Amino acid sequence: MATRTDALTLEVVDLVATVVARYHEEYEDAAAQHSLTGAQARVLALLAHEPLPMRRIAMRLKCEPSNITGIVDRLESRGLVERRPDPDDRRVKLAAATAEGRRTAGHLKSSLNFAREPLAGLSVAERTVLRGLLQRILGIDPT
Repeated sequence: MATRTDALTLEVVDLVATVVARYHEEYEDAAAQHSLTGAQARVLALLAHEPLPMRRIAMRLKCEPSNITGIVDRLESRGLVERRPDPDDRRVKLAAATAEGRRTAGHLKSSLNFAREPLAGLSVAERTVLRGLLQRILGIDPT
């Protein structure tokens, strides 16, 4: 794959970086409103979708499993996460969001507003094209 270093490509890369930085800033602020760190909020968001073993959480967040253990411990002490045996392998413990954890994750997700208003200013066709372009950049098959 050829690497492009033309001015337009570099400008797009800078714009993507700015979007990512703003997203992380707003995510940290939203997490803090729920007395969570950004890392705790990211783990909770993952677990709101499905229970996961610690190693898989670490792989998805690209960090050490020992870090995840501490995060899950803190979320568990707040009643947002619970540990349960994996029904497929009882030697493995899954971390799972509790009902309160799923509600909190939902509130976090709904409070991330920085891109919603600008995106709402785009037509459905423009948002569809943008989605397709982002999927291509990320190597996501839209089917």
